[in-house]
Amino acid sequence: MTRQSTQENRFYDFLGFVRFLLKKWKLIAGVMCASLIVSAIAVFFVIRPMYEATSQIYVVNSQDSVINLSDLQIGSYLTSDYQWMFQTWEVNQTVINHLNLSYTVKQMKEHLSVSNPNNTRVLTITFSSPSASEAAAVANEYASVVSQYISDAMLTSKPTTISVALEPLAPSRPRKMLIMGASTILAGLMAVWCLFIAYICDDKIKTADDLYKYMGVEPLSEIPCYETIEKDRHLL
Repeated sequence: MTRQSTQENRFYDFLGFVRFLLKKWKLIAGVMCASLIVSAIAVFFVIRPMYEATSQIYVVNSQDSVINLSDLQIGSYLTSDYQWMFQTWEVNQTVINHLNLSYTVKQMKEHLSVSNPNNTRVLTITFSSPSASEAAAVANEYASVVSQYISDAMLTSKPTTISVALEPLAPSRPRKMLIMGASTILAGLMAVWCLFIAYICDDKIKTADDLYKYMGVEPLSEIPCYETIEKDRHLL
């Protein structure tokens, strides 16, 4: 088989697959609609929404009103050390006791996120919770407890709270539209992939184009096949 005929076969395969997909568009649309409905039920009624609240503290290594360059440099170094204070069981247990929470220390760590923006002496404290009010309360309590713990344990200046956590108005997770859109597109792609597998596995010759594609010969004629009409059976 020549290179030209091979390219023609590939072209016929592509056109045949496109026609095959067009015939199955209802199936693909049905799969996508079903996925959209299932994902909508999941994000609105099954997955529990989570709220995030954030507080911020500022790290300074000086108790004087005038802050020199060395204080700022030391504060930058200490910021990384202070992040580890949030991992101590003493800090987490103190927050649990002050707010009378039902979390364990391990669960508190899983819901807590502490970050330090580059080239700053700011610690950002974020807590996630199913309750918006609880998320804000815990984030603020962490800022207060850690500031006092740092001052007592490290005998250094007490970090200053520069931003208190506010009660979030909307959940941060799940991202409903993103999940619904992604699941619908994925379902459509999976349906197309399954149809592609079915198409390439079907090697039956059904049309004259199939005869040329698989055997490289042109049919001389076609014999139409007519189905027997049901009413004609009663005449026999």
